[in-house]
Amino acid sequence: MAREHGQATVELLGVVPALLVLGLVAWQLILVGHSAWMSAHAARAAARAELVGDDPERAARSVAEGAEVSAERAGARVDVPVPMIHRGWRGPVTVASRTSLEAIP
Repeated sequence: MAREHGQATVELLGVVPALLVLGLVAWQLILVGHSAWMSAHAARAAARAELVGDDPERAARSVAEGAEVSAERAGARVDVPVPMIHRGWRGPVTVASRTSLEAIP
C-alpha cells in the first residue's frame, strides 16, 4: 500500500493534457460549424442584395467578417474563413456556401 502513495497525482498529470486537447478539438469543431452557418447566412444575404440591386459583397460582409463573395446571376457564393482557437489567428480552411434566389412576379 505504501508504494501507491502519489499514484492519483501521477494519473491526474497524465489525464489533464488529454482532456485539454480534447476540449480544444471540440471547440475547433464548434468554430467550423459556426462558420458554416455564417457562410450560409451570408450567401443568402448576398443573393438577396443581388436580386434587389444592392451590393452583394457589402451585404455578405455585414453578416460574416472576412467573407469573399462571388456574385452570380440571381445568386451568390460566399467563402468564409474558419477561425482558429484564438480569435486573431487565421487558419487555412474556408467554408463555402452558394445560394440563388428568384423574383416571383
